[in-house]
Order: sequence, then structure tokens, then C-alpha cells
Amino acid sequence: MSSDQKQAIEALFRQEGSLILATLIRVAGNFELAEDARSEAFAAALKQWPEEGIPPNPRAWLIMTGRYKVLDALRKTYRQDAALPILVSQLEVVDDPFDIDTQAIEDDQLRLIFICCHPSLPEEARIALTLREVCGLTTEEIARAFLSSAPTIAQRIVRAKAKIRDDKIPYEIPSGEDLPERLGSVLKVAYLVFNEGYYASSGYSLTRPQLTAEAIRLMRLIAGLMPETEVLGLLALMLFQESRHAARTTPAGEVILMPDQDRSLWNRALIDEALGLVRGIIDRPDVGMFTLQAATVSVHSEAKTAEETDWGRVVFYYDRLLDLLPSPVVELNRAVAVAMHDGPSVGLALVDNLIERGELVNYGLAHSIRGELLGRLGRSDEARTAYQRALELAVQDPERRFLQRKLDELSDQAE
Repeated sequence: MSSDQKQAIEALFRQEGSLILATLIRVAGNFELAEDARSEAFAAALKQWPEEGIPPNPRAWLIMTGRYKVLDALRKTYRQDAALPILVSQLEVVDDPFDIDTQAIEDDQLRLIFICCHPSLPEEARIALTLREVCGLTTEEIARAFLSSAPTIAQRIVRAKAKIRDDKIPYEIPSGEDLPERLGSVLKVAYLVFNEGYYASSGYSLTRPQLTAEAIRLMRLIAGLMPETEVLGLLALMLFQESRHAARTTPAGEVILMPDQDRSLWNRALIDEALGLVRGIIDRPDVGMFTLQAATVSVHSEAKTAEETDWGRVVFYYDRLLDLLPSPVVELNRAVAVAMHDGPSVGLALVDNLIERGELVNYGLAHSIRGELLGRLGRSDEARTAYQRALELAVQDPERRFLQRKLDELSDQAE
């Protein structure tokens, strides 16, 4: 086999692996058997295709080969089961082996996504299982992305599959009253993956681009299968955030705040795509928190410079978001917008009130924002105290370096 042939098959595994697995899980009834069948199907492809050529419909070939592997495994495992002949006959009935129903494949993809993100699974397990089975990342890739060990990630995946099997979690697309909660769980997993990539919770680097890319790929898949308002809203939010990737840090990895970013580095193609999504859904009656967050970010993306930002619109969207999702963090973001619209003293009063209430007393960003507003008002000593508190609470290296730079600037001004 040539290296080009091997790379082509490996690329196909990456592109089609989760889709093929999704269909084989429905056929086999469990993860382990489906995964084994998929692996054997690809092993057969590696052996046969270099000699016979890649078939016209490689996806269908792999699905049908995997299906036969499932049948073989069932025959070996359940020889004495009276129901086996009926099951086997049902699996063997295929009118045209290469006439694969597109709608059935899409439904299988949704089933796989919903079961990997099932709310009964622990959050970390949902994330690991989704990245492994839906996105196709290896255990080692997931471990590197989350600065964890491969055995730890593997354990989470094994336990998640065991829980799905032992609890007999149905492999189905939820409907009716169950759909909003289950879809919310799916979106939460995608949002957590993106956020970990956009603003890494630990480590020297601010971002982990592999995770943001996988989250966007996942959301594109879900949006294509289920174009609900909040699905499109979350996709738009991710695209807006990702569009600023190249401008968020210096070549040395130092944080650059949005007002100071070089907007010529923003990815206009991603921004235009996100703007189109937001404009198509913002007036729908079922607008939710992701759509409103995307609408808020759209205001920044439309402004050619930081000074041209329509802060009144930003405050308006935060007001709507607070009505829908009361949260001290949303209040903090609104306070920043108010400070830009009405002046730093008005925003500072809102931030001080939030901290005094105790909800954000240990939230480093609140103290960092407070330091920024105090600095704008010329209250340098208080600003220094606020930045020092933020530095004590910081957990990420780029954030610490940014805060230390702010403290150094205040010290220089005092000299």
C-alpha cells in the first residue's frame, strides 16, 4: 500500500468515522460491538482497497462491511439465543446494500450526539465521549487538549459507555417535552468545549485552537441536522469569538483586550457568516441566551473601531439577557457596557454593588474590571489594590502576566 493510499483511508476514517459508528450503534445495539465492527471494516478497507481500488461509495461500503461484522459477532456470541435467527434475518434484509438512506444517516448522527451528551452522564464524561465518538479525536488528542493523561480520559470514556449500557439509556432522538432539556445538554457540551479552547482554564497558553475548531465543527454538524434558533445562535457566537483569534494575543502570548486589538486581523469571513445567522434568528420568538450573547458580540464585530461601538445596543441586549438569565456574571458584563456608555463612575458603582453582594467577591475578572475603571478615574492606589486582588485569584499564566503588566504600569505612573 502506498503512503498516499494509506493517508486517504485515514482521512476517510477521520471524516466518516463517527457517522459510520452512529449507524453501526443502531444496528448493533451497543457501543463496544459497533466500535469493533467499525475497526474491522476499516481494517478490511486497508487490506482490500489498495488491491481493488476505493469503491465509488466508500461510506456505504464501510457501513455494509461493518454491518456484516456485527452479524458475525452476534452469531458467535448468542448461538443459543432463540431470538437470534429473527434478529439476524432483520439485519440481513437490505434491498440495495449501497442505497444508504440520507435521512436515516442524519438521524443516526443525531442519536449519537444525544446519547454522548446525555444529562445522566457526568459533565467531564460527556465532553470526553463527544470528542471521541462524535468529533473523532483520539484519546491522546483529548488528553493533550485538556492537559490531562490519556488513561484518565480513557477511564472517563469507558465509564460513560458502561453507564449507557447498564442504565439502558435509549439510543434515540428525544422528542416532545424531553427535547429542550436534551438539546440544552448537547449545546452545553459544545459550549464547554469551545470555552476551554477559547480561554483555557490552565496552562501557559491563552487558547487551545484544536478545541475551538472541534466545537465549531460539532456545531456546524448539529446546525445542519437541527437548525433550531439556539443551535444557530451558539454557532454564531462561536464564529464571532473565533474570528478574533489572531488579534487576542501578542506574538509572545500576551493578552490583548478587545478595545486594543488590531481589527484588521479579525476574520471577516467568519464575522459575515455569524452576522447572517444572527440577523436570521434575532426576531424569532424562541430567542435564548446563546442568540442574545451572539447579538451582543455582533455589535462589536460591526464596529470598525472600538470608539464606534454602539454601547447603547450592547446594554439593550444585556438587559434582554438578564431578563432571560439572571446572573451576576451577566450583570458584570452589563456594567462594563454601561461604563462605556455612561462613564466609568456609573459602571464602577454597579461593579462595587456586585462585589458587595458577595456573589463575585472571589471572581478575579470582577476585580480586574474594577481596577480598570478605578484607573480611568485616576484613583491609582485603589486600582492597584483591585489588580492585586485579581492577580491573587488568577489561575492562568497569560492572565497573571496581563495583571502584572497593569500593576507595573500603575507603578511607573506613580514615579
